[in-house]
Amino acid sequence: MMRFGTLLAILSLAFVASPAAAHEMRPAYLDMRETAPDEFALVWKVPAQGEMRLGLYVRLPDTCRANAKPRRSIEGGAYIERWSATCEGGLKGKEIAIDGLRSTMTDALARIAHRDGTTEISRLKPEAATFIVADAQTSLEVASTYFRLGVDHILSGFDHLLFVFALFLLIRDPVILIKTVTAFTIAHSITLAGASLGYFSLPQKPVEATIALSIAFVASELVKMKPGSKRLSESYPWLVAFAFGLLHGFGFAGALKEIGLPQSDVPLALLTFNVGVEVGQLLFLTLAFVLLRAVIGLFSISFALLRTASGYLLGAISTFWLVGRLASF
Repeated sequence: MMRFGTLLAILSLAFVASPAAAHEMRPAYLDMRETAPDEFALVWKVPAQGEMRLGLYVRLPDTCRANAKPRRSIEGGAYIERWSATCEGGLKGKEIAIDGLRSTMTDALARIAHRDGTTEISRLKPEAATFIVADAQTSLEVASTYFRLGVDHILSGFDHLLFVFALFLLIRDPVILIKTVTAFTIAHSITLAGASLGYFSLPQKPVEATIALSIAFVASELVKMKPGSKRLSESYPWLVAFAFGLLHGFGFAGALKEIGLPQSDVPLALLTFNVGVEVGQLLFLTLAFVLLRAVIGLFSISFALLRTASGYLLGAISTFWLVGRLASF
């Protein structure tokens, strides 16, 4: 019993700490759209908690001047400023910086849409808090940017990762696990592409609540597993993964919609973002496998006990998320 309690405590620290870290690691986001020659509409989003916000500020080139004071608001856990600016001679070849980024652990994404239809995405980090606006991005640069965004998004999307982790614990047969993860991939790729291209959509808050519910469902299946009998999720795991994967795809699409797709390379950006999601998912599963083997060896416990402990923990976390997300409606 003591060993079980110790294990549960370790798992609690590993998983409960993750959502807190995710809140701090959300990227800031700058959107600039050229509405007329040398005229830009700007939206600046900074992670916030209540009235508290990260001290991140946009520094435009010296040739830019604001046309009015920014309109400020707090929306969905983000501090938002909206304003317009005139930048003499345009932005191409000019430097944009995010002041304060070097003292944080988060990133910032900058999306600039020019009047000629070209769009560029830049990712700023604490160690590289400035960028030069390019004349145009090559297809390779677009692919690289969206691939990294896909990897980053899945590795910071703890609700998606916990669902995949629950499937990993549920299925012991490697072949069936591969088929199940493939079904999940196909499903979320369908809705990711469709929602990102505007063919269909669902409200984001109900989607996020249902994603939490999907984790709770698989967690309950982990707890109820018994030798000699198979539940629905064990008999048809690919079906469960496919059904919930459709909903998770809407979650991925929510992030991609905010970032936006470059008009000149939509298929490439969509493909590489999705590939990045899959690579991040595989990296996580590899790490989960190594850690599980280490925990089993360190505590000399059975996989069944570990699975049950994880099921209870995942159920508690997902229920907490579900209640919070329903309350935000």
